[in-house]
Amino acid sequence: MQLYHHPCSLNSQKVRLALEEKGVDYTSFHVNPILGKNMGSSFFRMNTSAKLPVFKNGSHIIFDTIETILYIEKIAVVSVGNDSFSNQEVIEWMQKIQQWNPKYFTLLHIPDKHRLYVSKFIRKVVIARMAESPDLASAYHSKLREAYETEEKLKNADLVKRSTESLVQLLDEVERKLNDTTYIVGDEFTMADATFVPVLARLVLLGLEDEYISCRPNIADYWGLVQQRPTYKKVIGKYFNGWRKKKTLIKTWGSLHIRNLLKRY
Repeated sequence: MQLYHHPCSLNSQKVRLALEEKGVDYTSFHVNPILGKNMGSSFFRMNTSAKLPVFKNGSHIIFDTIETILYIEKIAVVSVGNDSFSNQEVIEWMQKIQQWNPKYFTLLHIPDKHRLYVSKFIRKVVIARMAESPDLASAYHSKLREAYETEEKLKNADLVKRSTESLVQLLDEVERKLNDTTYIVGDEFTMADATFVPVLARLVLLGLEDEYISCRPNIADYWGLVQQRPTYKKVIGKYFNGWRKKKTLIKTWGSLHIRNLLKRY
């Protein structure tokens, strides 16, 4: 089994948490979207959306995050004897959490000069890959158009406002749920938590912990609790806790600058 992912990808974090919590062995392939690695022709042929993660088991390839997590639960029964399946309430929470799209919210909280620098680099990567693989030109052109459309959408105040309101609504609902339970669905960690924890990690990465987490006492306690889990430390903490955050970001940013300077798109 193979997982194509990246530590910065929120959906990748969700799937990796599921794999680690269920104890399923897999081969990890890092695909850095900030460097445009997801636009490489071999990956792009497998997944023309270029989105992460991609889970592959033989000829079976899954792109949808929730579908992947539920598939992992089935694999766990055979491979490690873990016969704990997500019940309907857990699945409903997973779907509810997944409805919030972090894309525009995240981009909004990145300084314009950095966001535009990366966006310009990615467009150059797409053009370079298009020249190398003319048979994929139509799909690459769609990604190029998508990049320009994203910049335009960020100018839409209503879209950004809706994304923020959707996040606040989700956090408030989880805060109320945690009045009565340790985790989102009961007192045991479930796949609903595996889906939600990366959302909190993203807020912390963006420097928004005080604004969205600390002001909600139940979520603040929950956040402290989940950070102690070995799976969290392996999937997220390894890259973003304390000084590791700077190391991860500096490494990526340095590689981006060097490739741009050398025009290695």
